Amino acid sequence: MPAIDAAPATDAAFLTIDLDAVVENWRRLGAAAGGTAIAAVVKADGYGLGAIPVARALAAAGCRCFFVAHVEEALALRAALAAPEIAVLNGCPDGAAALFAEERLSPVLNDLGRLAAWLGFAAGRADAPPAILHVDTGMNRLGLPPEEVGAARALAGFAACRWRNLMSHLACADEPDHPLNETQRRRFERVRGQLPPLPASLAASSGIFLGRPYWFDEVRPGAALYGIAPQPGQPNPLAQPLRLQAKILQVRRVDRGGSVGYGAAHKLAGSTKIATIAIGYADGYLRAASARGALRVAGVAVPVVGRVSMDLITLDVGALPDAAVAPGALVDVLGPQRTPDDLAHDAGTIGYEILTSLGARYHRRYIGGTA
Repeated sequence: MPAIDAAPATDAAFLTIDLDAVVENWRRLGAAAGGTAIAAVVKADGYGLGAIPVARALAAAGCRCFFVAHVEEALALRAALAAPEIAVLNGCPDGAAALFAEERLSPVLNDLGRLAAWLGFAAGRADAPPAILHVDTGMNRLGLPPEEVGAARALAGFAACRWRNLMSHLACADEPDHPLNETQRRRFERVRGQLPPLPASLAASSGIFLGRPYWFDEVRPGAALYGIAPQPGQPNPLAQPLRLQAKILQVRRVDRGGSVGYGAAHKLAGSTKIATIAIGYADGYLRAASARGALRVAGVAVPVVGRVSMDLITLDVGALPDAAVAPGALVDVLGPQRTPDDLAHDAGTIGYEILTSLGARYHRRYIGGTA
């Protein structure tokens, strides 16, 4: 991914998003699932990368179904994309069924009450979009408990409803040896056997790598599309679609015994140069990553020192010549050499949180795809 040399001079931090890399990840995940139909999850503004540009690029590549969490996300996506299916994971709120029909949004039905309301609305209506029945097989969040499947099937209009598919969600897919994976798969199979023939979907990003028994008729990756490793501790087979860079604002020499940042948390053992860049926890670089890890200047790793503050991070650049760290020089914050998963490790969290925390203050540039 190229540096952002042409970015506006007034901006201090730049986020480049490679839509071709997202599309490539979608294709790799489809291949990993043996050619099973593959949807795309673009909730939380495309995991922080931009739901609309991401979805446009994936739709142009052949993706026909997108999942979001909230109705507002679905409406924004529908305004940008007329053709693909859009499914709302949190379901159809009370009184919103007509809006779902008008905008062709598929509700994910998570409980008997909302299921009965949708069936009552959809009865005899040619414009009712297909619905998704969500059964909980062990996550214990949203979804119909397996013991209520019989009651669901007995509801008036169930057999006549246009069903897109039956779905569930794995709780421990990123731990391949966890026994709950197989327990959930078996529960899902049992529920499926209690219903009329329906297409089925169980695997999201990590679930794809559990193998063929988990693929069913459709997989629906989310975080893996954006480069998050689907199997922690294993080589990541996916491309990194983002590069976050920041300009050095100021460099100063600090003598031995001096301190850096709030709380004087970092004390210097020797004289060095400290560079400051305009990114902080308000931009999604978590304070928990203070004094951990290294960023890169001209390809050289430089350690983060002191506390991450709201707007600024400080780096020890004493090993680099003055010319390489002059104000305006670019620092690589995230990218192929320091991924969101790497930053997450330093902050004691997961890559999902890093991506979805990316702030609104970055100058954003899209390359590839339909950019």
